[in-house]
Amino acid sequence: MPFIGNQPALSYTSFAKQDFTTSATTSYTLDNPVTNANELALFINFVRQEPTTAYSASGTSLTLTSATSASDDMYCVYLGKAVQTVNPPNGSVGASQLVDSSISLGKLSATGTKDATTFLRGDNTFASAGGVNTPAFLAYLTVDQSISDNSFTKIPNNAERYDTDNAYDNSSNYRFTVPSGKAGKYYLYAAQVYSGTQELYRTTISLYINGARVHSVHGHNSYSNTSYGDGAFIGVVYDLSVGDYAEIYTFVDTNNGTTAVLSRSDTGLTNPVYFGGFKIIE
Repeated sequence: MPFIGNQPALSYTSFAKQDFTTSATTSYTLDNPVTNANELALFINFVRQEPTTAYSASGTSLTLTSATSASDDMYCVYLGKAVQTVNPPNGSVGASQLVDSSISLGKLSATGTKDATTFLRGDNTFASAGGVNTPAFLAYLTVDQSISDNSFTKIPNNAERYDTDNAYDNSSNYRFTVPSGKAGKYYLYAAQVYSGTQELYRTTISLYINGARVHSVHGHNSYSNTSYGDGAFIGVVYDLSVGDYAEIYTFVDTNNGTTAVLSRSDTGLTNPVYFGGFKIIE
């Protein structure tokens, strides 16, 4: 049915209530003006009074037919004055009222010491939005390694920057194993640098899952027959189950068939050989 005026917004409505301090009188002042007694529901000692018979009202004046006493309990409800708001009352909205994926990251508070715009903390954990990127680890090489020509060799990253779930073995197997209850998608990354003391033709860095090579990245030395170093980086998202393990292998091809040195420090770089990863929040 059409009407004149603005379209009313959906709102949560309640009626205003006023409590009175009673005394031996018939006259009281209303908090809100009314046109007549029919706009009020007046209660004395929890019994509703009849409008125009037990009381009259006009403007902010309330007049009783019989005086009250100081021991009476009296209050009124303003039937003609509805207090409304477009906001739901506090504590009235639960998870079932929210549409899936309707809340943006910017509307969420940070659970850590950083604000909600900070994606990663120092240990690669997510700072907000209801989750953390753990397990998370970062291991690196502290000792130069001689790598045989034309063979895949596991990189023994033997020191840790962090390891939130103690899931990386830095002493013997040099592998990350998915802990119980932590299956999911992981971002795994690694880098290698060979020193410039051999005639390098090609280097390869490879990700192994459960002992099988699944991803590789090649590095090529453009300066054949010269002593220039070489490096490569790999980064990939992989779906891992509980108990799956990830390792990093290297491959080198030298022009003269000799070994090459995987360097823990080269050309001013600090810890250029490393292996890390973290679970992605889904």
